[in-house]
Amino acid sequence: MKVALDATPLTLSSGGIARYTCELAKALSAGFPEDEIFLLSDQPFTVPTQPSSNLRIGMGPCRSWHRRWWLCGLPYAMLRHGVEVFHGTHFVAPWIQLRPSVITIHDLSPWLDPAWHRHADFVRNRTPVLIGLNLVTMFITPSEVIRRQAMERFQIPPSRIAAIPLAAASHFRPFQLHPGQTVQVERPYFLFVGTLEPRKNIEMLISAWREVSRLHKVDLILAGRRRHDCPTVAPQPGLHLLEEIADEALPALYSGAVAFLYPSQYEGFGLPVLEAMQCGAAAIVSKDAALREVSDGVAIELDCWDAKAWIEAMVTVLTRADVAAELRNRSLRRAKEFSWSRTARATREVYAEAIRRLG
Repeated sequence: MKVALDATPLTLSSGGIARYTCELAKALSAGFPEDEIFLLSDQPFTVPTQPSSNLRIGMGPCRSWHRRWWLCGLPYAMLRHGVEVFHGTHFVAPWIQLRPSVITIHDLSPWLDPAWHRHADFVRNRTPVLIGLNLVTMFITPSEVIRRQAMERFQIPPSRIAAIPLAAASHFRPFQLHPGQTVQVERPYFLFVGTLEPRKNIEMLISAWREVSRLHKVDLILAGRRRHDCPTVAPQPGLHLLEEIADEALPALYSGAVAFLYPSQYEGFGLPVLEAMQCGAAAIVSKDAALREVSDGVAIELDCWDAKAWIEAMVTVLTRADVAAELRNRSLRRAKEFSWSRTARATREVYAEAIRRLG
């Protein structure tokens, strides 16, 4: 099978969709050596590290009319490489359906609240049209709750949409510090990892931590790319803004945290939560439906706006070693149920179904 993945998410240095595209491409190429996996984009992008020999970088626009990428350039590149199915990893597919197409609907955030994605008009306007014109053969969502939401909003038949969970990369595992070695900060710390954007509820998190830090010596680390529309975070003692962290440094950061905190208002999956759990971190998350589907009861689940409950949970994990240890053990057990190889196998089954339907 020859598969093309939209590599446009790899133009960003971080983020859940970039991680999804990178790890899926690697898992597909490693799990199915007889296939050819092409990464296609009209923009320069970062190539996944340690790629298999069958993971190929396809051609971008090579003629002036190819700059109309989704109408002309991409279909031409697919024909040139003999691609049998296209996977739109970021909500969209070509305007011309020369081959079967699959798109991943990561969540419905572009349509639920414009304030969450002020510059998402490309996806917000185009995806419903592609679906309405029946230009997409099959759909993938990262969780069952998003599958149901997508079916309801876009009137997608159940047989054409599959919920396929993501996974944490294999290098996310418990990290043991050497004597005298520290992770970024010297005091105990709570941790948030993810893109700093409006729906992540960062202001509430900082406010709750500030109350905890008045009674306990504990810091807060916010690690992730700050999006331009995220409210400015004022410097204060004990608050560490680390911006983007190299992949190889994240396991130690997750493993060393008192707890991983994720108070997001809305998620499609919540990959940082699974990464933290696979590193053995105690997790405190919001009661968002997708996050609850991922954590499956092993994390402390709280209303994302209930600052008092977040304060109490942080104090409990900080002061009760038995509670923290049980949360860590539960995290590790739950994380074992996910892998990118399983995700790749289920995704390839969707590709085969798309080819069968349009072929």
